[in-house]
Amino acid sequence: MTLFGTAGIRGPVEDVSPSLALAVGQAAGDPGETFVVGRDGRETGPALAAAMTAGLESAGADVRQIGQVPTPALAFASRGRRGVMLTASHNPPADNGIKLFVDGVEYDSDAERTIDDRVASENARLARWDEWGESERLAVLDRYLEAVEGYVRERFGTQNPEDETPDDPLAGLRIAVDCGNGVGALATPQLLERLGATVVAVNASVDGHFPGRESKPTPETLSEFIAFLRDGDFDLGLAHDGDADRLVVLGPDGAVIHEDTVLAVVAARYTADSDADDPVVVTTPNASARIDERVRAAGGRVERVRLGSLHEGIARERSRGSADTEIVFAAEPWKHIHTAFGGWIDGVVSAAVVAALVADAGDTDQLRDPVTERPYRKVSIDCPDAVKADVMAALETELPAAFPEATVETEYGIRLEFADASWLLVRPSGTEPYIRLYVESDDIDALVADARAVLESAVADATPDS
Repeated sequence: MTLFGTAGIRGPVEDVSPSLALAVGQAAGDPGETFVVGRDGRETGPALAAAMTAGLESAGADVRQIGQVPTPALAFASRGRRGVMLTASHNPPADNGIKLFVDGVEYDSDAERTIDDRVASENARLARWDEWGESERLAVLDRYLEAVEGYVRERFGTQNPEDETPDDPLAGLRIAVDCGNGVGALATPQLLERLGATVVAVNASVDGHFPGRESKPTPETLSEFIAFLRDGDFDLGLAHDGDADRLVVLGPDGAVIHEDTVLAVVAARYTADSDADDPVVVTTPNASARIDERVRAAGGRVERVRLGSLHEGIARERSRGSADTEIVFAAEPWKHIHTAFGGWIDGVVSAAVVAALVADAGDTDQLRDPVTERPYRKVSIDCPDAVKADVMAALETELPAAFPEATVETEYGIRLEFADASWLLVRPSGTEPYIRLYVESDDIDALVADARAVLESAVADATPDS
């Protein structure tokens, strides 16, 4: 049985049902443990929260119910204890999900397998009748916002020489925020205003039907927000998904700033600010080489980990590193972990940090100017699920042979990097009959064509009767 994907348990509520929430709660709870339980704005959230609470309590755990909050606020509240967030993030409104935390960090793969096994056994882990846990309400959102505000002021604020009070780091900025009817509406506009910005929030009522737009922020779903920015007078646009762990950044003209450029800018700043001899940024194989370029220029290095496992990558690099190593930042496209603040993905902190960097640079054009942005393309190659493993095994030999000038990494898919900072990544889709090809290069058409020919040949060789 495999309940967990790359971001917890997620799917239609016919699958992520109250009975599943009850079972996961009983599998996760233990006498003496305390869990915080939060939810996003989905219509099915209250019922799932009630079932999860019942499961945890009947397994002996105490529960602190924190209500509707962004996922980063739940993670913040789970420090020193455990946490459950009921959210399907950017999925459609008929979906929901379960994400588990311990001490501010998502459960790792071993902990998730333990829950899987316990749920699969179908034996309810009931505590003795007099060891069942208790539940109470807990308010955490204000404390979370105060902590984020203090962090951003300390790291990115400036000191007024005539006053001991630091200046507001976002003073003078006009920011538009598309909350997407998600729980980011409860945090990001308020935070940016506390830091001195003038904020206009749209789709800022929490509504589990997501009437303003789809929960996933893309150039297509943000079309009305893009027009709003173009018609307005703003320095910056920001957009969240349903639970505010994801952030999309837009310029004042409404153009979406590439997610890898945002990642590169933030990573370079954290690297440059570090006093460590060995500052490290953790990212994923599908992230651009522009990140490596900017981090190297700032005196650091980049390490990669499989998609959905940033927290495991942080732990790995900390264990490998020396006393001079500091993990300064970890991110995959649209999702950032600000390690000096906490070990969780946090789109609310990202919103404030990106805004502070824009204020410091002067505008979004100057902020992104040091980043070399090459053409990028993602291609899907038809490949039956049954032969994916054979195809990937063959490509480990055939791709390096076709591109002998490239350096090769095969830990998470097959990634080739070239001397001119071009790169390509090949990995199998986990949900569809495709092999995915990601390419970034100044000569994008030629590199895609050459790589695609190698992939299609490998698929043909591995497919019976092809």
